[in-house]
Amino acid sequence: MSPLVLEVPPRPEIRRTNGPLPPPPPPTGGDDGAEGSRGPRRLDNVRVAMLFLIAGEVMFFAGLVSGFFVLRMAAPMWPPPLQPRLPLLVTGFNTLVLLTSSLAMVGATRAMRARDGQRLVRGLVAAAVLGALFLGIQGYEWLRLIEYGLTVSSGGAYASTFYTLIGAHAVHVVGALVWLGVTLTLAARGRFLDGRTAVPRACAIYWHFVVALWPVLYVSVYLV
Repeated sequence: MSPLVLEVPPRPEIRRTNGPLPPPPPPTGGDDGAEGSRGPRRLDNVRVAMLFLIAGEVMFFAGLVSGFFVLRMAAPMWPPPLQPRLPLLVTGFNTLVLLTSSLAMVGATRAMRARDGQRLVRGLVAAAVLGALFLGIQGYEWLRLIEYGLTVSSGGAYASTFYTLIGAHAVHVVGALVWLGVTLTLAARGRFLDGRTAVPRACAIYWHFVVALWPVLYVSVYLV
C-alpha cells in the first residue's frame, strides 16, 4: 500500500504593478533626538514650542505698536514742541550691529550642524558681543535723551511710548543674551556635538526673532 502524499498548491507569485511606489509611513511624535540618526523622523518639539512663544511675543508687540500709533494720531504735533528728536544715525548704526549678530548666529548654527565645536563657540561669542554692544549703544542713547530732557514726566505720551516700546525690546534682548550665555557655556564644554541640539536651536530661533523685531520698531518709532 503506497503512502498518502498531500500536494501543497504553490503560492501565487506577487508581481508589483507599474507605477509610483507607495508613500512612506508618516513620522511619529517624540522628543528631540540626534541629528542624522537613522530611523523614522520624529516631530520637532523645539520648533513647535518656539512657534507658540514667538506667536505670543508678536501679539504683545503688535498691541504696543498699535497703541503707539493711536496716541500719535491723536496728538496735535509729534514730536511735541521743545522735546528732543530721536537720534536717527546712531540708532541706524545700532540696527546694523544687531543685524550682524544674526549673521553670526547663522554661522554658529552651520558650525553646529557640521559638528565643528570651535566655529560654534566663535559664532556664539560674536553674536553675544554684538548683542551686548547693541545694548550699550542703546543705553548711551537713553542717557543722552534724558540729559536733553526727554523723561516720562516731562515728555508725556511721546516719551512714555518711546521708553515702553524700546524698553520692552531691550528687556527681550537681555533675556536672549542670558539664554545665549548659557548656550555658550555649554558649547565651550563640548556639548551639542553629539547631535542633541535642542538648546542651541531654540536659542538661535529666539535670537533671530529679537533681531527681526528691531527694524520694525526702528521704522515705526524713529522714521515714520
